[in-house]
Amino acid sequence: MLSLLRSYLVVAPLIGLSTIFFGALGIVVSLFESDGRKQIGVARLWARSLLWAAGLDVEIEGLENIACDSSYVFASNHLSYMDTPVVLTHIPVQFRFLAKKGLFQIPFLGTHLVRAGHIPVPREDARAAVRTLSLAADAIRRLGVSLLVFPEGGRSHTGELGLFKEGAAYLAIKAGVPVVPICVIGTRQVLPFGSGHFHRGPVRLRIGEPISTNGLTLRDRGLLTSKIRAEIVAVLDRQTSGRSLPK
Repeated sequence: MLSLLRSYLVVAPLIGLSTIFFGALGIVVSLFESDGRKQIGVARLWARSLLWAAGLDVEIEGLENIACDSSYVFASNHLSYMDTPVVLTHIPVQFRFLAKKGLFQIPFLGTHLVRAGHIPVPREDARAAVRTLSLAADAIRRLGVSLLVFPEGGRSHTGELGLFKEGAAYLAIKAGVPVVPICVIGTRQVLPFGSGHFHRGPVRLRIGEPISTNGLTLRDRGLLTSKIRAEIVAVLDRQTSGRSLPK
C-alpha cells in the first residue's frame, strides 16, 4: 500500500513536473542551436531525474565496447517505459531514437522530440516507414550521430523477448555503421506493462560488442537481425541462469 501511494502521490507528480520543466527548457535551448546536441543534454537531465524519482539503481556493463565519438545503431529489448531513460542516462553517445508517432503528440515532450531531431515512425504505413528509415540512415551519415531502435516495435506484454523487425539492421547497413546490441534487465519489475505502479529495484544495462556491417547489403538484413536478437537472447539466458536480477 505504501508503495502504491508513493507511486501516485510522489513519483508520478515528480515525473510529470520534470517532463514539463525539461520539455520547456529543451524547447528554449532549441532556439539557440540547430543540431540538437544541447537538447540531448537537457534530455539526459530529464532522464536522470526520472530514474531518481523512481528510485532506480542502475548497473551498467560493457561501456568499454563503444566510443563516444563514433556512430552506431543501438538495438535494445523493450520491457518498460523506463527503458529509454535508462539508456539515455547511461550511454554517453550523441544519439537520437526512432519512436512511435504517439509520443510526438504528447505536449512539451512531443515538441522537444521533434526539435531535437528524434524520428517518428509511421508504423501503420509500410512505405512511409521505409522512407523514414532511409532518412534516418542519411541523418546518421550527415550528422555523425547514433540511433536507438527497439526492434520488437513496442514493449513486451509478457516480459518475453519478441520477434525483431528488420529496421535496425536496415538502418545500420544503409548508413554503414555497426549495430550494438544492448539489453535492459529489471525495468519490467520497476514499471510493469500497463501499470502506473512504480517499484524500487535494481536494473542492469548490458552493452554488447558492436557487430560490423562491412560488406553487407540490404539483402543481408534478415541475417543481421537474427544475429542481433541472438546476442540479446544470450545475455538474457546468462542472466536467467545466474539469477542475480529478475528477467
